[in-house]
Amino acid sequence: MKRTKSSKSASADGGVTRGKPVSASRSEMSEVVLPAETNLLGKLLGGHVMHLVDVVAAMAASRHSNSYVVTASVDYIDFRNAVNLGEIVILMSQVNRVFNTSMEVGVKVYSENPLTGERKHTTTAYVTFVALDEFSKTPKAVPPLLVKTAEEKRRWREAGARRKYRLAMRFKKRRREE
Repeated sequence: MKRTKSSKSASADGGVTRGKPVSASRSEMSEVVLPAETNLLGKLLGGHVMHLVDVVAAMAASRHSNSYVVTASVDYIDFRNAVNLGEIVILMSQVNRVFNTSMEVGVKVYSENPLTGERKHTTTAYVTFVALDEFSKTPKAVPPLLVKTAEEKRRWREAGARRKYRLAMRFKKRRREE
């Protein structure tokens, strides 16, 4: 089904659900890297980065869907540069695409040297969340995503390709298990 450019769509109960712009989901968080979160080389633990990615991505998904969300999958996480002890780790997220009950959220992580202000892109991740109904805790429909800029449209297209691959891999795994 091809989506129109309207900011409204029909909901399951016959009402109208308004779409939300990407900007409504944007989330950011930062923290100083302390010794308890580092390895023996004074670098931020990858597992801690993954935890922070999940948190900031959930914030974006929750903001878009106005609901509780659960992590469905992490399709991709790429560690490009280490984050050092004493640096500030900055995480930025936004919803890239909405499907029916799920959303793909893109996350970029940066390190910032507090003495020089130099920033480095350290990590990129794509996380899929499912929105849950507040009472039944079952999946619920998510408002459409309104993409406007060329960058938002590119991210939307790429999220569709990642979903297609993710679903093909899930089907392939199920067939192997049978």
